[in-house]
Amino acid sequence: MTHAATCFHCGDVLPPQPLRDTIAGAEQAFCCTGCAAASRWIADADLGDYYRLRQTDAARVGTEPIDYASWDRADLLAEHSAIVDGGREITVLTDGMRCAACAWLIDRALTREPGVREIAANAITGRIRIVWDDARTPLSTLLSRLASLGYRPSLATGEAHEQARRRERNRWLLRLGVAGLGSMQAMMFAEALYLDTAGEMPLPTRDFFRWITFLVSTPVVFYAGWPFIEGMWRELRGRRLGMDTLIASSTLLAYFASLVETLRGGVHVWYDAAVMFVFLLLAARMLEQRARGIASAQVDALARARPALATRERDDGSVEQVPLAALACGDVVRIAVGEAVPADGVLLDAGDEDHAGTAFDEALLTGESLPVSKHAGDTVFAGSLCRECPARLRVTHTGADTRLSQLVRLVERAQEQRPAIARAADRIAGVFVAVLSLIALGVYLWWRAHEPARAFEVALAVLVVSCPCALSLAVPAALAAAHGALAKLGVLALRGEALDTLARAGRIVFDKTGTLSDRHPRIVAIDTFGDLDRSRALAIATALERDSGHPLAAAFIEASAADASTPSEDAMPCARNVHATPGHGIAGEIEGRPWRLGRAAWAAAQDARGGDDEAALWLGDGQRASARFRMQETPRPEAADALRMLRAQGLEVALCSGDAEQAVARMADAIDIPRDPAHVRARQTPEDKLAYVRERQSAGDIVAMVGDGINDAPVLAGADVSIALADGAALAQRAADFVVGGGDLRRIPQAVALARRSRRIVRQNFAWAIGYNVLALPLAAAGMVTPWLAAIGMALSSLLVTLNALRLTRVAPDGHARRI
Repeated sequence: MTHAATCFHCGDVLPPQPLRDTIAGAEQAFCCTGCAAASRWIADADLGDYYRLRQTDAARVGTEPIDYASWDRADLLAEHSAIVDGGREITVLTDGMRCAACAWLIDRALTREPGVREIAANAITGRIRIVWDDARTPLSTLLSRLASLGYRPSLATGEAHEQARRRERNRWLLRLGVAGLGSMQAMMFAEALYLDTAGEMPLPTRDFFRWITFLVSTPVVFYAGWPFIEGMWRELRGRRLGMDTLIASSTLLAYFASLVETLRGGVHVWYDAAVMFVFLLLAARMLEQRARGIASAQVDALARARPALATRERDDGSVEQVPLAALACGDVVRIAVGEAVPADGVLLDAGDEDHAGTAFDEALLTGESLPVSKHAGDTVFAGSLCRECPARLRVTHTGADTRLSQLVRLVERAQEQRPAIARAADRIAGVFVAVLSLIALGVYLWWRAHEPARAFEVALAVLVVSCPCALSLAVPAALAAAHGALAKLGVLALRGEALDTLARAGRIVFDKTGTLSDRHPRIVAIDTFGDLDRSRALAIATALERDSGHPLAAAFIEASAADASTPSEDAMPCARNVHATPGHGIAGEIEGRPWRLGRAAWAAAQDARGGDDEAALWLGDGQRASARFRMQETPRPEAADALRMLRAQGLEVALCSGDAEQAVARMADAIDIPRDPAHVRARQTPEDKLAYVRERQSAGDIVAMVGDGINDAPVLAGADVSIALADGAALAQRAADFVVGGGDLRRIPQAVALARRSRRIVRQNFAWAIGYNVLALPLAAAGMVTPWLAAIGMALSSLLVTLNALRLTRVAPDGHARRI
């Protein structure tokens, strides 16, 4: 998965002097001691198959030590774990699982720890369920092992919620299993009855098959089909007719009509139609339930930003670890480097004698791609990450009053909105049930008055021939085929209803950082002042950044390697006394001369030119400027082509980012997006982005959002349809409606084309289902169609709908759907 210039474990760019170790008989390079230690442990544990099985690089392990001892506290275990036979059970979340091989490695690694009874790692949801004997092994030991492999754990939404979610999933799986087994048995017995076309089967044998089918069908109808019956009861109590009423009434009528025919020794029974109807629709309902579960990952994404405990200062200056619920306004908390802020508050100091400030990563809250400088008196939000140096904070808002909790409520409120296709299906079902019931009743009364012996049979034939199997399969069959075609394109659809929305989208909004850009800032221009030349300026800056561990260090190292006039590694000047000044930059001495690299006002206070450009780093002595490095995120190579294809499909393309105006404007120019407020907006908070989407929706646009899924959680939930890239964060993939594999933006217009074809197929299926009923219903009402012939017609109608949907699965090698 990695190249020669990248880390063997995580795929990150290697430093100038990477660590090297022999893994499986071959020398490999690593970016840090954490990745090297993880790879060594995997090899020593004989789990090297992980590197063969994985589909993408692992998460970077890093070198920052993390103490999980606080997770062993009794109050935290009581809230987030459950007591089971022989120990405890807890569910944790992690961002590091990126493929099935990651789940395989986690299972093998943790089961080797003493006291571990069961591990269940799910790469789709990012959840890890751990059952362990806490008397033998503390939880912190298991979490430390996870973190050492690059899977940093965080708390889920509470063990009670997790257990309820698992129980609900297991109930649906059991119902589906009962329906599938019962359907196979019922169809087998029904086939024997259907093949007796000459009526030669002895009556005792025929009745035996019918009663066996009755016994097999009963649990399918009343246990597996109970959700539909319960839904029908709710709809009837609410005095409305919906899809559950349609499904349950058809199933119950077929079942009880078959029972009546079994009791009276009639000619035909229709148990097979009832159980197959339940099985097919239960499978479709389970897909809907799964989509809802994946959508809850947006709330999980925000939940991960909450630390397990907070470090609170006592009056005597000592500290204590307390749960977040114990924090109150006015408390003073300490935040270590790399830790999440537990509550909203005001920054007191950052542990630096010269500068009462630090930087906080607010990507989750604002979308800003770089850490934001904060000084004493500034507001710091819960969920942001402390960078550069420790900080002290006076709490002003806790719990539900924090900005993070407000974002959670925004996501949940957006998810509660029912999509238009679901409301339309309910309306169609209500009309269909009402009309069909009236027609069946009218047919029964007419035949009762003219030929009572055939009244029940003819009315039943009307219901069977109009059984909404084809109508019910019109959408699920097309969606299943479309999802298979999307998989061939490298696109994973997480919510079936989103496909129709994508087909109708008229505006697509892109986030900038990590979506249109390649996530790696680069130096695009170097301006020098005075006697310092370009190569010397680059060498000095590289020397300062080289060992800093700052994200921008790779940009300077790559620029130096590409510049032939820059000194080699051995001749590179040596920087001494290098230290980071929070919120400003890096300072150090080179050949006895002090240098600063960072913001204009700090590095070159007197004559910094263009200091308002936040994408530039300045090199100077604190007063005079010597050089300016212009940083820029490079657009993905295929970004311009992808946007051109989207415009050719008639979509309006817009850019909405939390970054500074200059960076957003440069990106818009690079990919040919008009720089007007309707198409490009910078410095957008989540509320601003959501307001922009609502503005376009109120103007009649159907909006698609392409983002990273974490910093844009509310707008992704509020947009009509959302898309994430597979090379982005794992949380982004679980929070979006679609995940584009391989990070190729050209898959998005291909998915749009396929979505539009699937919408046409759905319309064709609906037209056939309705047309079939319009043609077959009069024949059945006239007594020209027997119930068994009606059952055959219903099956053929369903088959035609399915075959039409399968046309979507034909995808050409170039990724475009074939027309047939």
